[in-house]
Amino acid sequence: MIINERQTQEGLLVAVCDSDALGETFEGDDLSLTVTEEFYGGDEVDEDAVIDSLARADVANIVGTRSVAVAIEAGFIDEGNVLEVGETHHAQLLRMY
Repeated sequence: MIINERQTQEGLLVAVCDSDALGETFEGDDLSLTVTEEFYGGDEVDEDAVIDSLARADVANIVGTRSVAVAIEAGFIDEGNVLEVGETHHAQLLRMY
């Protein structure tokens, strides 16, 4: 999996994607999702690093079957809130304070 972290005015933004999703475009019913290097490109990491990053995130975008599954298993994302976009999954996290 690949993680990109950046500080924004809204706090820590974390972008996570499956390694094989980077550079791909996924098409759903009325939805198109392009996993760009600019937004999602970063460091190749393991599940523990993804969990650590999501625990600190104020906002997160998660793309890929494996990445979304890790977020669900760790309790960050409810499975009912996952979008299926073509052959992959997408979820967003927004921490409200």
